[in-house]
Amino acid sequence: TLYQLAAEAPERLDSAQQLLLIADGFNYWLSGVAAAEESMASTSQLYNPRTRAWSKRLLQVLGLPARIFPRIVPSGTRLGTLRSEIARETGLPAIEVIATCSHDTGAAVAAVPARCENWAYISSGTWSLMGVERWSPLITDACRESNFTNEIGYGGSVRLLKNIVGLWVIQECRRAWVQSGQACDYDLLTRLAADAPPFMSFINPADPRFVRPDDMPRKIADYCRETGQPVPANAGATVRCALESLALLFRRTLRQIESLIGQGIERLHIVGGGSKNDLLNQFTANAVQIPVQVGPIEATAFGNILIQAITLGHLPSLEAARRLVLASTEIRAITPKDATAWNAAYQRFEKLLG
Repeated sequence: TLYQLAAEAPERLDSAQQLLLIADGFNYWLSGVAAAEESMASTSQLYNPRTRAWSKRLLQVLGLPARIFPRIVPSGTRLGTLRSEIARETGLPAIEVIATCSHDTGAAVAAVPARCENWAYISSGTWSLMGVERWSPLITDACRESNFTNEIGYGGSVRLLKNIVGLWVIQECRRAWVQSGQACDYDLLTRLAADAPPFMSFINPADPRFVRPDDMPRKIADYCRETGQPVPANAGATVRCALESLALLFRRTLRQIESLIGQGIERLHIVGGGSKNDLLNQFTANAVQIPVQVGPIEATAFGNILIQAITLGHLPSLEAARRLVLASTEIRAITPKDATAWNAAYQRFEKLLG
């Protein structure tokens, strides 16, 4: 990270020849070509999304030697063929090495099977990345104040997105319960949450206390107590509180996106491992009150492979790749329900967050 580089001993940087992020390091070992793939470089805090290059100003301010930063290449760049010694050792032919979208969210968004223009996505997992695909960065005070970032995707696209705590809260709850001797898997917790009474209490998933590990059920109970809400009585109520709150935070984030870009969103796509949680998917559709499409689960792997296929000429375009995803994977449509109840819940949630 930028902070790690700033804290690095100057003599180590002075003696370095190249600085490669992990994915770029693997590409170098495979091809012998040192390059910085753009989707990953754009998340380094040293990339200027306007110039599409390393920020000379930041490098200078931080005293980082510009010579160690390799050239930036677009996602889908052919780097060369597999190094001969690796080919001999593995028995592989001289296959091409391609710098695909190294960043997992960039690859996942490339596999979103979008068919309309005004769509947004959630890459759902431990973290939830929520945003829109654009063709130019949006760098404003409003974006900064709302904690939105501009990251680069395939074809020069820009992911205007926000990082949101996702299923981490549920994962940490389960870890605490298992450590206390309770047998509970995610399917059981989801069933218990589905049977729990709705809208009893809410948390702010973005509160820093919920980012840190350690006894998440207690933290949820403490938050509810501090804000004058009923304390969840059991595991089902705790999980329902967390899932409803996360869905309502998605609605709040979607409204922020619409305000920033000046247009409404007509469809929401949910991809990634977290999309297996059907209860959260339905809660999300209910909260945002627009059609939701779920899948693919393995969007990151799909996007990685599809970008390579485009580069090698097996697919003509990203649009064709997305049509292939739509035609060859299970995409589930979710219809919003209970608008009146969820609108009322959102008003309470907004008041809670202030």
